Amino acid sequence: MKIDFEHIQSAHCENGVTTNLLRNIGVSQITEPLAFGIGAGLFYAYIPLLKINNGPAIAFRTLPGLIFKRTCRSLGIKVFRQRFHSKEAAQKMLDATLANGQAAGCQVGVYYLPYFPKEYRFHFNAHNLVVYGKEDDHYLISDPVMENTTTLSSYELERVRFAKGALAPKGQLYYPERGHVITDEQIATGIEKGIKKNIKNMIGIPAPIAGVNGIRFTGNRIKKWRDKLGLHTAGLYLAQLVRMQEEIGTGGGGFRYIYGAFLQEAFAYHPNEILLETSQLFTMAGDLWRTAAVQAAGIYKGRIGSQEDFNVMGDYLLEVAEIERKAFVALSKIKWQ
Repeated sequence: MKIDFEHIQSAHCENGVTTNLLRNIGVSQITEPLAFGIGAGLFYAYIPLLKINNGPAIAFRTLPGLIFKRTCRSLGIKVFRQRFHSKEAAQKMLDATLANGQAAGCQVGVYYLPYFPKEYRFHFNAHNLVVYGKEDDHYLISDPVMENTTTLSSYELERVRFAKGALAPKGQLYYPERGHVITDEQIATGIEKGIKKNIKNMIGIPAPIAGVNGIRFTGNRIKKWRDKLGLHTAGLYLAQLVRMQEEIGTGGGGFRYIYGAFLQEAFAYHPNEILLETSQLFTMAGDLWRTAAVQAAGIYKGRIGSQEDFNVMGDYLLEVAEIERKAFVALSKIKWQ
């Protein structure tokens, strides 16, 4: 049981699953940047009361599943999605889906993925991959962050589909409905919707912990961490920020680069110079996120650690917040045709 499926490597798992599943039902225009932008994937949130791996929850993207859902909805493609209480029912549904010639996206936990390098295995349950076939007791796996396809045994796949903890996947399975012909006009409309949604999410949410406000909030908090938490715990919190930024699906810098690429591709559908200008701002933001990660790494590895070092780290985030605010304000001034 093997579906004719083209594996395309990507920078981020959900972008890649979205791109792979849509291209394999005939949406040839879709790319990873377009999927990320139409799906309004760019975000930021700092949630100190929610702990992941003993550190505050920090998100550089929208909630898992929303990129796929929003992209398909914007293009008028119906989506099947189901979670399961029973492992047997989850496997039965997956086998039936494959037998029907449909590849399926699955949300999984990273920790028990045997093909992941050991240093990248930790308890994070919002990874996504595609199952596109089954041979004997092994499922054929297209994990878009890997260069090549691989396989998982029935037990291995069940284990990661039912990983425990925060964001537990509960066997989640999803795929787009086949039979849609997507026009360039629909892509253009999806781009407009995605940008408007991202503007709202990044500069339209009044909460202090979300969007541009959240980046600024985190920057100011970091300046107080050394005195409030002590150097050891403050270092662990910065390590958490770097882990969420650079190891989980490309994170802060990577997502800003992808969004910049999206705006460049969007220019082909909406030839407005603001798109190209703001693309450069997001590249600047990505570079600064990466610079901040180096500063944070120096602190939690003990190479630096003075109050001034924490102040510099906080100022990096304040500068990022201002760049991203300017970019989204500029995008909000586009006169859509």
